[in-house]
Amino acid sequence: MSVIQLIAPSGYCINQAAAARGIERLQQEGHRITNAPILARRFQRFAGSDEQRLEEINALAQTGEEVDIILAVRGGYGVSRLLPQIDYGQIGRAFRQRTPVMCGHSDFTGLQLALLAQCGIITFSGPMLAANFGAEIEDPFTREHFWRAVREPHYSLSWPSAAAALKTSGTLWGGNLTLLCSLIGTPWLPNIQGGILVLEDINEHPFRVERMLLQLHQAGILARQHAIILGSFSGATREDYDAGFSFASVRQNLQQMLQVPILEGLPFGHEPQTVTLALGAFAELVQKGDQASLSVSGHPILRR
Repeated sequence: MSVIQLIAPSGYCINQAAAARGIERLQQEGHRITNAPILARRFQRFAGSDEQRLEEINALAQTGEEVDIILAVRGGYGVSRLLPQIDYGQIGRAFRQRTPVMCGHSDFTGLQLALLAQCGIITFSGPMLAANFGAEIEDPFTREHFWRAVREPHYSLSWPSAAAALKTSGTLWGGNLTLLCSLIGTPWLPNIQGGILVLEDINEHPFRVERMLLQLHQAGILARQHAIILGSFSGATREDYDAGFSFASVRQNLQQMLQVPILEGLPFGHEPQTVTLALGAFAELVQKGDQASLSVSGHPILRR
């Protein structure tokens, strides 16, 4: 079984019971959890001071050979404050020797994209300790897809999709839409040409999602991709004032501006049920009939 090292570069884990439940579940499966004391660490709304969290990230360069998985505790907010001070050179050199599996989503996207931009490090956008492994009822789909993604050198997933027929390939990248937009104009946004961009978010009204997508479009980022896949966009409260404006409207408006195909329906994001995606890996995307499929390869996997 795996040695799982926890990392908390963002918000304080307010749901301590969920985090404890996640640790217990993973231990019952035979995994060994390290760095658990960070769960109690807190400064204001963060999982520790900037100095503590930065030190934890930079210490990734000294990750021991015994560590198989680096797992984010939760998201929230906070990693953006640390990006300028991260020692990308040291982490990059260490991870070129041996890249452990690193997984998380939400605010963790900022660190993942910065590592991809600065070091070419492939990480996984997927479940985290508290929200997923520590859910009151763990989702079997999420669990299965995570372990497949981190154990298999070539894995595939499929979902219902109504898009036009398509076959393309490129670098798989993306994650949380808000975090990705926050990196525009910085050195921490990867310059991906001909990629497959996958996006998700939570608690964002359709007009805010459209505004962020327009920012990506107007910055020239969307037009450089081979395909765009929209994951989960949940938690938004619509109003009478919207008068029919919806996520469907957003997708339709965006597609009218772009020649790039846009697919929907991938179970990916801030949901109990989510796939795990290797950000920076090679992917092949096929849309045929009413099904889309994504095949991923070239990512780090567990050694045991």
